Amino acid sequence: MHAPSRATLAAIALVVPGVVSSNALAQRTRAATAPSAATSPSVDSTRLASLSYRLLGPFRGGRSTAVTGLADEPHTFLMGSTGGGVWKTDDAGTTWKNITDGFFGGSIGAIDVADSDPNVIYVGTGSADVRGNSSQGRGLWKSLDAGKTWQFLGLPESGAVRRVVVHPGNPDLVYVTALGHMFGKNRERGVYRSKDGGKSWEQVLFLNDSTGAADLAMNPRNPRVLYAGMWRTERKPWTNISGGPEGGIYKSTDGGDTWSKLAGGLPTGMVGKVGVTVSPANPDRVWAIVEAEPEGGVFRSDDAGKTWTRTNAENKLRQRAWYYTRIEADPQDENTVYALNTSIYRSIDGGKTFTPIEVPHGDTHDLWINPRNNRLMVIGDDGGAQVTLNRGRSWSSMNNQATSEFYDVVVDNQFPYRVYSSQQDNTSISVPVWSGPNVLHPMNEWRYASGCETGPVSLHPDRPGVVWGGCYGGAINRLDVATDERRNVVLYPQLQLGQAAKDLKYRFQWVAPILVSRHDPNVVYHGSQYLHRTRDGGMTWETISPDLTTNTPAHQEAAGGPINHDVTGVEIFNTLFAISEDAKDSRTLWTGSDDGRVHVTRDGGASWREVTPPGMPKFGTVENIDLSAHRDGRAYVAVQRFRLDDFAPYIFRTDDYGASWTRIADGTNGIPAGSPVRAVREDPVKDGLLYAGTEHGLYVSFDGGKRWQSLQLNLPVTPVADLRVHRQDLVVATQGRSLYVLDDLTPLHQQADIAAGATVHLYAPRDAYRVQVGGGGAGGVENAPDPLPQGALLHAWFATAPDSSTRLEVVDARGEVVRRFTTDTARARTLGQPALKATAGAQRLAWDATYPGPRLLKGQTIWGYTGGVKAPPGTYTVRLAAGGQTQTRSFRLLADPRLPDVTAADYEAQFRASIAVRDSLNVVNAALETIRAVREQATRAVEQAGRINRASEVTPAADALGASLGGVELQLNQVKSESGQDPIRHPGQLDNQLIELYTNLTGDDSYIYGGPEGRPTRGALQRTNDLMQAWAPLSARVRTIIEREVPAFNELLKRLGLGAIVLPPKTVM
Repeated sequence: MHAPSRATLAAIALVVPGVVSSNALAQRTRAATAPSAATSPSVDSTRLASLSYRLLGPFRGGRSTAVTGLADEPHTFLMGSTGGGVWKTDDAGTTWKNITDGFFGGSIGAIDVADSDPNVIYVGTGSADVRGNSSQGRGLWKSLDAGKTWQFLGLPESGAVRRVVVHPGNPDLVYVTALGHMFGKNRERGVYRSKDGGKSWEQVLFLNDSTGAADLAMNPRNPRVLYAGMWRTERKPWTNISGGPEGGIYKSTDGGDTWSKLAGGLPTGMVGKVGVTVSPANPDRVWAIVEAEPEGGVFRSDDAGKTWTRTNAENKLRQRAWYYTRIEADPQDENTVYALNTSIYRSIDGGKTFTPIEVPHGDTHDLWINPRNNRLMVIGDDGGAQVTLNRGRSWSSMNNQATSEFYDVVVDNQFPYRVYSSQQDNTSISVPVWSGPNVLHPMNEWRYASGCETGPVSLHPDRPGVVWGGCYGGAINRLDVATDERRNVVLYPQLQLGQAAKDLKYRFQWVAPILVSRHDPNVVYHGSQYLHRTRDGGMTWETISPDLTTNTPAHQEAAGGPINHDVTGVEIFNTLFAISEDAKDSRTLWTGSDDGRVHVTRDGGASWREVTPPGMPKFGTVENIDLSAHRDGRAYVAVQRFRLDDFAPYIFRTDDYGASWTRIADGTNGIPAGSPVRAVREDPVKDGLLYAGTEHGLYVSFDGGKRWQSLQLNLPVTPVADLRVHRQDLVVATQGRSLYVLDDLTPLHQQADIAAGATVHLYAPRDAYRVQVGGGGAGGVENAPDPLPQGALLHAWFATAPDSSTRLEVVDARGEVVRRFTTDTARARTLGQPALKATAGAQRLAWDATYPGPRLLKGQTIWGYTGGVKAPPGTYTVRLAAGGQTQTRSFRLLADPRLPDVTAADYEAQFRASIAVRDSLNVVNAALETIRAVREQATRAVEQAGRINRASEVTPAADALGASLGGVELQLNQVKSESGQDPIRHPGQLDNQLIELYTNLTGDDSYIYGGPEGRPTRGALQRTNDLMQAWAPLSARVRTIIEREVPAFNELLKRLGLGAIVLPPKTVM
């Protein structure tokens, strides 16, 4: 029997008491992850509130190892991604929505919905299919309202949770499998039970500080019967341990109070990962899949675990056991069972033979089958989650989930610039930072970016036609974008898979660094344990360094064991992990290794000097080295050591080429103690402004790293893998939520400009471009990236909420107010523009780079563009009046650099023509307004005359006036058109003819016109002249009616003692 003794529980109490309050654990977690109270932010966070991250995509699913569904809601399923939180679909996978943002995120290992109350959802964090870059979980969460809100339940040191199992009749009785720390030993592992909905926990199955629980199955007809798969596993940077003598299947028949290890035909000795499932159709039938050699495979028991028979030993079901080893019984057929590996395999003969089911993405990890209808399933795999409604014949898409896991990020200098990265489990990819209006579908903008899933990607930003990309095993591809030619120009094509590092001539890491020189696009560097250089496209390479690692023999044995080896490149250690080149001096190069060494050469590799910081943790991984744009010799080094169970943040800075170092992140100055750093970048514009991407979010420092504060804003909680600062944007690669950009960093650059004691501040806008943004035409817009706000971004900060007198205005060079923003939300809705928020803090509004558009009448049906007139490039001023003071800042609206042939004179001609047509339409609409107002008053005059029995005298004159007005109105406006497509059957009149011309001159209707830029065409000018000629007699007729017929009618009314017709204030004369 293996029930934990009181002595064992007492020992466990050092980390997790036998019965632990989740409130106490929550407090302990917050204390471990919150910044030190002694560290106050250097900038008031309300001053950063105007900033917002924008999702770039791609919508290409990242790995999921946790899925479930709702039995009584056949189209509702849940998915937990390994870096992006929990997602829900209620339309069978057509769309997915995150339901944990704002509460928690990151790696998800298990989800279960209470059968007795589907509003109750439990989530365990940390994926138990542990990769070398896996994020460790931080406990359990629970929702009581189907995912609307969440509460933390504790177990912060559980590491990875593979299963949460809720009692079918009691939503407060729940079991959790804790695998424990992924990269080290700890005692918070095994099986936990809560009888009070997670308020407190009992550790009911504990073996030792190295063996955790990998799976848990419950007898649905007798929930006191439980089967637990126990697994000894631990990752190190150089190996992956899977297996131990304690591993195997343990059974409880009393709800977890006591446990016994099962035998009766199961493998003995060294046992690795174990998956176990109970057949709901026949609970005496239990299946297991067991990692063991040579005895492993699929096992079946028909007597509730007393005896077992191995039914299948095929390697296709048990290869790479640490990553897969999952088995699931069909809920309705006791002879059908599913095994998960590179695909889903189904057996219909009791586990003897298995056939593959085609799935959208390989490498499958979790499967849920609806217990009411076994045709309905959801799979979690390396491409996210997909749903089938027909037992696997077809599946929903993986290309609708923005949960991609990226390793790196680089950018080019195109306009708009493109973002390049490598997506784990998929391919490298590049996407634009924004798209134009002629893109049919966002996916049309996806491009392959060289190499494979591991990357990294590298290129010369001014020469994006050649892209270099890496792949495991030292592969390095050179992609010619124009010819689509891709060639692997690896230094030395030696098979790395399955090989011990000691047997390799060159040790290339899974993500071996690649760097294209900024000084010469023909020079490319590649890192193994040495630094290599090519000058001829990879045809020849020279090694320009000695071994720059610790070269530790003990770390170069074949990875894996004690049962199976597993060598893909992730475990190749003593390698270079980072390369940087000085922006001013091509001969100055820096390297950082995955075992904690930093070197620099000042002579192009002829000699090297080790400059490892004295505080470098043993075998710390140098994630990146960022060289300063503001001071020669200054470098920042980001180091992580979480793969050795050390979660402290490490960032070092040197100002003298590594002669001395300062540690600027240590867990006490703003970045929490439990948040390893993945990347550090210096802002190239603002000295002292730094950005750090960590395991749990993003941070900023305004004082060179003395103090850090959160820059999370609206970014989901997810590991930040890499950062780039480019064109005053911050580009973010995440490990689980795809790619983001923080548009416009100028408010961060200008924090020092806010005067002490200021109550309001207007930031100087960055220059904006006159471009059209959009995307999604005939091809649809589903799963589109967040759009870039059109035009100029205007930022202002208010110490107190702005009131109705506050004005934010854009003024042109002539002093004309182009746009005015106020707190009046009704006015803003009428004008189709944002309003100032009546709240304190920083705000951002976008001026869409247009002057006001035509003034339309209520109910006026128009076919065409009715937005604003495009503003010509030039200098503009933003003016803020608030709190009794006025501030002004200037900025430039720049021409689209892709249109060099369009001159300033062309833009001005377009503007003048557009304004003229807009004003003409406003005059026409004013005439219509006058006509309708006069006619309405004439009708009321007849009614008033009737009340004094004089209608017979007024009616003929009113009818004559109405006929005159109506004759003109019918030529100005198609009165029969009431709905959007009525102009197709009722010919448009002068107002719509003017709109057609206006659209041609300045519209953004990309479906027909493409968005004009530059001087009007000859035809447009001729049409303008023709319409002005058409308007001239109509205008004269309106003038005649107003000046002659209306006064005559008013004389009649005056004689009868009735009120005169009053002309509107904007009467056309």
